[in-house]
Amino acid sequence: MILSDERILEEISKGSIRIDPFRAECMGSNSYDVHLGKHLATYKDHLLDAKKHNEIDHFLIPEEGFVLYPNIFYLGVTEEYTETHEHVPFLEGKSSTGRLGIDIHATAGKGDVGFCGHWTLEISVKQPVRIYPRMPIGQLIYFPVDGKIAVKYSQKLNAKYSGQGGKPVESMMWKNLF
Repeated sequence: MILSDERILEEISKGSIRIDPFRAECMGSNSYDVHLGKHLATYKDHLLDAKKHNEIDHFLIPEEGFVLYPNIFYLGVTEEYTETHEHVPFLEGKSSTGRLGIDIHATAGKGDVGFCGHWTLEISVKQPVRIYPRMPIGQLIYFPVDGKIAVKYSQKLNAKYSGQGGKPVESMMWKNLF
């Protein structure tokens, strides 16, 4: 079951969901539209290694836009800061974004109960496309949880992505033991 627009608004008023900035015109029937933040990043090295800290270079998207190219993996960020304390948030691309050949996540569309921060976007494109800061980029949908949550994501000692700021965050796979 997915929360409706009225239920999302109820949860925002209760404080179990937070979206900042919140704009009423971004509410869909059962989703909330999020926008591309002004920061992008790319990995410094072409060859990534899952066991090491792969560093990234951050840069600003100019107001006149920035062209993304295929075969380059970009990390973006949502303009919106979100908190979800009682529901499972999912971030999906908008159909308009997909029709431009833009994928906003490779595998990480599901958040956890207790996630607080800006969403890092895993952006790839099918052909060159110009993007802009603050353009609609995706939509959040919320699912209720069946049962009590023992430990929310933001309370976990190993929560590698809790409290993400307004810049993209690189993979923290290297912090896992394997």
